[in-house]
Amino acid sequence: MHITIRRAHPNEVDALTKLTMRSKQSNGYDDTFMAACREELTVTTKLLSENEYWVADAGQLCGCACLSETDHNTGEVHAFFVDPDCKRQGIGKLLWQKLLERAKVKGLLSLHLDADPAAVPFYEAQGFEVTREVPSGSITGRYLPHMELILTERSEYS
Repeated sequence: MHITIRRAHPNEVDALTKLTMRSKQSNGYDDTFMAACREELTVTTKLLSENEYWVADAGQLCGCACLSETDHNTGEVHAFFVDPDCKRQGIGKLLWQKLLERAKVKGLLSLHLDADPAAVPFYEAQGFEVTREVPSGSITGRYLPHMELILTERSEYS
């Protein structure tokens, strides 16, 4: 399968929202949970225009990742999803390489994100560390691991 990593197009917001929802639900969440997350997981043209939103395209969208700058030295991984039918095929690694490349171009010194608990092992494998727990943006009383990665020329950018 040939995969191209490219910027998302505004006409793909519905397809990206569906991909994001499928990916999130594949972590074992029920329909009630997913309904509560819908607004937070919806991809919008505003989100695309204000951030770097990347897609993995193999003739169909099979993954996406969003990098935003929170200030001139720090970035946030706002979204990182792989279609459940495309997992374990290197798509996450390709998207991650793109985000690192863009972080380097932007001169970012660190990245952070609020992770789904099921995704923590993936992010730890990329060098992130859990630094604290933060409230979920969708589910009252739920807390998520907040993870951070300090970027250095020697390791993450090489």
